[in-house]
Amino acid sequence: MKEAMNIIFGLLGGLAVFIYGMNLMSECLQKAAGERMKSILAMLTKNRVLGVLAGALVTAVLQSSSATTVMAIGFVSAGLMTLPQAISIIFGANIGTTITAQIIAFKITDYIYVFIFVGFLISFICKNEQIKNIGRTLFAFGLLFLGIETMGGVMKPLASSPVFTNMIAQVGGIPILGVAVGTLMTLVVQSSSATIAVLQNFASQAGPDGVTSILGLTGAIPILLGDNIGTTITALLACVGQSRDAKRTAVAHSLFNISGAVIFIWFIKPYAALIRSISPAGPEVEVISRQIANAHTLFNITMTLIWIGLLGVMVKIVMKLIPDGKVEETNLAQPLYLDKNVISQPAAALRLVAQEVLHCSDMVTMMISDAARAITSSEAQTINQITEYGAAVSSLSKEISDYLTDLFSSGALTEQQAAQSARLMCVLNDVERMGNLSVEMAGSVQDKISYNYNYSQEAIDDIEKSLLQILKMYGDAMAALTKGDQDALQKILKDNEQVRNLDFKMQTQHMRRVKAGMCRKELTAPFTQILGCIDRMGNSCINLAEGALNQMSFEYFIVDNKE
Repeated sequence: MKEAMNIIFGLLGGLAVFIYGMNLMSECLQKAAGERMKSILAMLTKNRVLGVLAGALVTAVLQSSSATTVMAIGFVSAGLMTLPQAISIIFGANIGTTITAQIIAFKITDYIYVFIFVGFLISFICKNEQIKNIGRTLFAFGLLFLGIETMGGVMKPLASSPVFTNMIAQVGGIPILGVAVGTLMTLVVQSSSATIAVLQNFASQAGPDGVTSILGLTGAIPILLGDNIGTTITALLACVGQSRDAKRTAVAHSLFNISGAVIFIWFIKPYAALIRSISPAGPEVEVISRQIANAHTLFNITMTLIWIGLLGVMVKIVMKLIPDGKVEETNLAQPLYLDKNVISQPAAALRLVAQEVLHCSDMVTMMISDAARAITSSEAQTINQITEYGAAVSSLSKEISDYLTDLFSSGALTEQQAAQSARLMCVLNDVERMGNLSVEMAGSVQDKISYNYNYSQEAIDDIEKSLLQILKMYGDAMAALTKGDQDALQKILKDNEQVRNLDFKMQTQHMRRVKAGMCRKELTAPFTQILGCIDRMGNSCINLAEGALNQMSFEYFIVDNKE
């Protein structure tokens, strides 16, 4: 009983150390890659071949095909990439995930503690963030192998247990049972890399003769196929509540792995023979870990080569399985781009945040335009629309702020990403302020209507002129942020001076009209409030333009990925 408990907790403890090491390595690799991650993401929407390559590279950095798939689902749900592009990325992700198994196949048992010590030393002593992240990556790499070594140590007694060897013989003799075991393992652990690592370790245990594997390659391959099926559950869970294309992307991931398992399960023995012929020779227990890694890699490369030529067929299949339905009414306050499943990949998450801020900015542009129209027409419908959009902008701003807060608290941001995110928050504050000022202006117009007051045509024309000038300034400021126009600030300062001069003129002329009895004195308060809103809008436009000069640019977050 005691021995059984030692084995169970040894396996669980080793698995915990392995998964922790793998997640830590993923986080540190992302930070070490830093700005290079943006370049990789820029490849995502080029074409299907580069999509496969980018998917493989991203997965190599994230150390998880599930993470890459979740990111692709987030992008396709946000409309940042098409369904075929997302599917090609998933093909690449399945290749990229095999790198972990290839690394594990290296026998570095004697150097585990060297990696842990050197990694700790570098991360503890060095002050440079980039070098510290390299040190942490080495440390995590060592932990990953320490977990594997721990699992391998507690598995040794199992090899001499007749009950266990008989059970394994049954699994090895019935491929479909092996697939079921592999699927169940990955469903529980939620990481195919972890379950394949366990499989490699277990298969490396010697049978009674001390030379052959307790499981053998023909017994390991069905479990490997099941591991590939099990890993698709993460993508299926991530697509819940997402767009139809997001659900189709997740289903495509499942179809890729399930179709592969269905094809390969009929050729287990010849496939095992092929893998043995291309893998290093030697006693089975010495080379089976590499054989499993090679089987994993060749399986995914083969399925990618099959499906990349049939990408159009895959798209048709998933669209048939999840057909278009009726178009749902859009909720203005609902984020279009934010996806909390992507927070662990900051380069991708920040791209989504930038898109959401631009989405807010587009709504504010419409609000300013509506405000100019409300001044001239006094239409209740226009005023109500401004109020509705204002509530949506406020709600979205809170959602974005909370999302950025989660990103900061995750600790996954590099120093440069954190600095740019703080600047992005400042931009969001000014965008929201512009929206709030539009709502305040609409309220002043509403007050005028309620008391049946009317501005003179001269006043209406001047206010409209000022607002149209503000609209131009706001457009120039956002163009400066998105396109890096360094001359924008001077143009905006000049325009703002014109607005202020016009405001002063309007205030003076209004008092003259009141004195002459041409305007009612009750109009002074709402009129002054409108002019105050216009003045503060001009200041916000200047803030946005100054942000562009202070190295705040949406180009940092949204890399141009057009051919």
